[in-house]
Amino acid sequence: MINYKEYKTILSKKNNMNIYRGCTHGCIYCDSRSEIYGMTYTFENIEVKTNAVELLDKELSKKREKCMITTGGMTDPYIPLEKELMNTRKCLEVIEKHGFGVSLLTKSDLILRDIDILKRINQKSKCVVQMTLTTYDEELCKQLEPNVCTTKRRFEVLLEMNKAGIPTVVWLTPILPFINDNEDNILGILDYCKQAKITGLLAFGIGMTLRYGNREYYYQKLDEYFPNLKKEYMKKYGSSYGIKSPNSQKLSRIIKKFCKDNNIIYGEKEVFKFCILFPERNKQLSLFDGAQ
Repeated sequence: MINYKEYKTILSKKNNMNIYRGCTHGCIYCDSRSEIYGMTYTFENIEVKTNAVELLDKELSKKREKCMITTGGMTDPYIPLEKELMNTRKCLEVIEKHGFGVSLLTKSDLILRDIDILKRINQKSKCVVQMTLTTYDEELCKQLEPNVCTTKRRFEVLLEMNKAGIPTVVWLTPILPFINDNEDNILGILDYCKQAKITGLLAFGIGMTLRYGNREYYYQKLDEYFPNLKKEYMKKYGSSYGIKSPNSQKLSRIIKKFCKDNNIIYGEKEVFKFCILFPERNKQLSLFDGAQ
């Protein structure tokens, strides 16, 4: 089911936007299902912001300073419906027109459709492509993230972005206790990261979040794919919101050393700073343009 709705604004105070609401990727762990985010309908029912492109054009035209526009934090900008509607691509065209930068977070290879615009934005200002990688094993990935391309394909997307000169960040999260929180899984993903020459990596302490709304869905899927594992979760974590893998310290050390050895930006503060930092050279150019 698709809902169409007009909005009054598209950008948050921190210049983040969600072009759609809801998602059909089907990831069993998705925190965006949590009721705290105000989803008043079934998560798989997509809400299309019908005036998103016009709102973005209007709001960017009023901004005094150029900055990075971010998207993908709550809803993937490349859900399957985007292939038909092309609202994300239209928003990228608006961002390019006004000379802003962009940082996108996705799990979808549909982003390759827009690599032409992303390259142009990166040449004029800055573009960062962030890709979530959680599960090296392809069959397990299909269980955890059933309706989106697998990790190997996302790795291929990262390779293409590197060839295009576009910096990339990998979200190695969430890592699910007793499921993909093992050394082989982490090392496999890190090998992909090395080959793709990523710029930054986020791990968030090696664990996941469970809140009202997504906990119930996650436990339902545990019963479906991993019988008896729900009992282990309830016994160890109770009703905790943020839960860590029993292997978190060991895996964190492996990831941190890998990033240091390969000159990859590591840690939330440092990576987020990179993603939202608009290049100074472009600020200076805009100042010169204004003086003419």
